[in-house]
Amino acid sequence: MIIFTLFALFSAIFVLWRRARKAIAVAALVVFWLLSSGWLTAPLLAAVQHDALHSPPPRFGRRTVIVMLGGGTRYDRHGALVPKRDVLPRIATTASLYAQCKQQAQYCEVIVSGGNPQRHIASEADTYAPYLLGAHVARDDLVLENTSRTTYENAEHVARILRREHYDSLMLVTSAYHMPRALMDFRRFALAPDPVASSGRVARRGWLPRWSNLVAANIALHELIGMVQFHVYRALGWF
Repeated sequence: MIIFTLFALFSAIFVLWRRARKAIAVAALVVFWLLSSGWLTAPLLAAVQHDALHSPPPRFGRRTVIVMLGGGTRYDRHGALVPKRDVLPRIATTASLYAQCKQQAQYCEVIVSGGNPQRHIASEADTYAPYLLGAHVARDDLVLENTSRTTYENAEHVARILRREHYDSLMLVTSAYHMPRALMDFRRFALAPDPVASSGRVARRGWLPRWSNLVAANIALHELIGMVQFHVYRALGWF
């Protein structure tokens, strides 16, 4: 968790830089208060998800492909493997787009992209499939890409599938905070999907610290670092 890494960094500086310990402690308290109270978390979230939340409606072509990205799995209290919280809006949004597509397009396909980076008993795509089928996505229209472990691999593996297909419209469904980084990866493979944000995160500003704000800050920092990493890797020729 990036927030814990930040705390460890402040702790290390505090131990090593004895002459400035008071200033370091004050700085650490201020930063963590700003994050946990939402005042710094809100602009961090805006930086990663503002554009995705204000994207124009997607366009349905005669042959439409809807790509949904995975966001992890977890075990519930009964030991069943289920989608993580932010994945459920992605599933609902994908099912809604599919229903609209069936009314407007000649051909509709849903590609669910998500492997098993958490090493659970099943991949993300396989775990989400029953939820999409239960939301009336036809099995014949559902393609499961269950080998990718990262957003970059999501794009790479979906691009491999799409090379064998003809489509007029391509849509990408993921959370608003994840969309900018996902679009960067998809464009790397010459794909230009219409972004459809399933949901966004909200920071609650106030005087008291909130755990939910720290979680949101961690998500925003993860995405921002991921975007910087993308540009560094591109500059080095690794992507």
